[in-house]
Amino acid sequence: MKPIHTKNRTIGLLGGSFNPAHGGHLHITLHGLKSLGLDEVWWLVSPRNPLKSKESLASYEQRLQSAKVVAKPYRRIRVMDIEKRYNTRYSYETIRLLQNRYRGTRFVWLIGADNLAQFHRWRRWQQLLGSIPIVIFDRTPYSHTSLRSKAMIRARKFLLKNNQIDGFGHAPSIVFVHLKRDPLSSTAIRKKLGEKAFLRHNEGAVEA
Repeated sequence: MKPIHTKNRTIGLLGGSFNPAHGGHLHITLHGLKSLGLDEVWWLVSPRNPLKSKESLASYEQRLQSAKVVAKPYRRIRVMDIEKRYNTRYSYETIRLLQNRYRGTRFVWLIGADNLAQFHRWRRWQQLLGSIPIVIFDRTPYSHTSLRSKAMIRARKFLLKNNQIDGFGHAPSIVFVHLKRDPLSSTAIRKKLGEKAFLRHNEGAVEA
């Protein structure tokens, strides 16, 4: 990997399977760049999500390519294969790696409300909460479920006002962002397009 100069910058980290990448990923990324003052957003394509069925995943190369196609027009979005390259299976391992590798960089973890609803199932989620500020994006239909989740009940005292990213001095701190919802999901795209989801969806992304 070529050296990336990030010192004194704020980088949003959006992890996921990207199975495939779609406009929903782009929607929250662009909002983060515009409204939260992020310098860049890195899409961390996961080789294997421990909470998802392996059979439901396309190959890593397909998923990585789908993310690159969608992100290509946006110079402040980087598609990263860090988890594949360094064999980090869990998010807390990836964050620890990045914080050690890019010292002086301010990292912020970006997740959708659907992930907050199951955040307590993540490996060492409490450690993750204490190691990086977290921005949660509203997402249909998970808003109420996520706010009542085990993790959110535990972490509510760290909740800051909407979009108050300047309040992120140290973790733990959480922002819940209410924005215009994007109904797209990777699951819906796969159901609609079937086995050719990546080819047909990426063609559409290029044309858009």
